[in-house]
Amino acid sequence: MLRMKELSRQLLWERRSQTPLLVLAVGFAVAYAVPIVAPDAPPPVHRACLVTEWVVWSAFACDYLVRLGLSPARKAFVRTHWMDLAAVLLPMIQPLRLLRLVSTLLLVGRRARMAPQIRLTTYVAGAVVGLLMFGSLAVLSVERDAPGGNIKNLGDALWWSVTTMTTVGYGDHSPTTGLGRLLAVGLMLSGIALLGVVTANIAAWFISRFERDDRTEREQTAAIGELAAEVRALRAEVARLGGPGAAPGAVAGVPAAVPGAAAAVRPSAPTP
Repeated sequence: MLRMKELSRQLLWERRSQTPLLVLAVGFAVAYAVPIVAPDAPPPVHRACLVTEWVVWSAFACDYLVRLGLSPARKAFVRTHWMDLAAVLLPMIQPLRLLRLVSTLLLVGRRARMAPQIRLTTYVAGAVVGLLMFGSLAVLSVERDAPGGNIKNLGDALWWSVTTMTTVGYGDHSPTTGLGRLLAVGLMLSGIALLGVVTANIAAWFISRFERDDRTEREQTAAIGELAAEVRALRAEVARLGGPGAAPGAVAGVPAAVPGAAAAVRPSAPTP
């Protein structure tokens, strides 16, 4: 009973904290994008964005610690949520903005997967948009000042992200730094994975639809078979009640016509 109570407390915390954490993730997106899109912004703006990034990371770290404390089996929680732990510890090992981006994306993705299955398509679409946006910003931040680089503005970076994520790769824009190429590999793998999720989701929808139609058809066939069996039983009962001398058209409970009855009730012809 105590184990179920603790587990329910953990689930209650996860449900209540999911929306605030997603809102904080949106704030992190804005704080991450502003210094890249507007590098000439005043220093207080850059400091505010940096503080916002660390506040969001701290919120996710606190969320992990709270869920760990509410978990009835903490060792199993750490073992099954190792990606959450890695995302929390990653910025502490090397506090780079790109690592905070990766850790925040990991944590948001882990929490988003707690949503109901019916909202999978919405989260996949959000993941696509998020990866395109963050991929563009990340590659722009590392490639804009690179010597010989050809990704110099947000438009080039967005175009590169789309072609890379869809594995088209026209080659008109490509990263030249090692970190930029590492981002390209991650974006390619993410695009393939999301394409697989979308394909599997569509296939599952079609399969469930066909199964539902097939189940309905089987139920209708069974109902028709039952009706046919009832009709045959009624016919057999009618034949049994009518007896061997029953008229062919006799129905149960309705006597057959008596011979000569029509003549008995026929009015006699007038005498001349």
